[in-house]
Amino acid sequence: KGVINTMKKAEDLTKDNTGGIFNICINYGGRSEIIEATKKICQKVLNNELALEDITEESFNHYLFQDLPDVDLMIRTSGEQRISNFLLWQNSYAEFYFPKTKFPDFNEEEYDKALLEYTKRDRRFGSINNE
Repeated sequence: KGVINTMKKAEDLTKDNTGGIFNICINYGGRSEIIEATKKICQKVLNNELALEDITEESFNHYLFQDLPDVDLMIRTSGEQRISNFLLWQNSYAEFYFPKTKFPDFNEEEYDKALLEYTKRDRRFGSINNE
């Protein structure tokens, strides 16, 4: 019940925010999401509704459970240093932050620490830094 109250409070406090996306997925699996998207695409190709050359990273994203933008910062609370099958496609270029703080205690101060750490990162999106 405490987690539900915490989630409700977070929802109420952020209901008018438009500057970002915050996801919490329950009973979700990134592998399943990718498999289901692949099945949808294959069916469209078999039905001649989609050409193979039209399958791109951008178009693939539209077949996932939620058509979300790529993740910029993935915060995994509780000190766990794994992504646990979470948003596998969307996290491909994400920066990861692993605080020891558990979710209910992850407050504004902890969030500020995560953002400060994020600003120190050199985001290259797979390219090489030529400096």
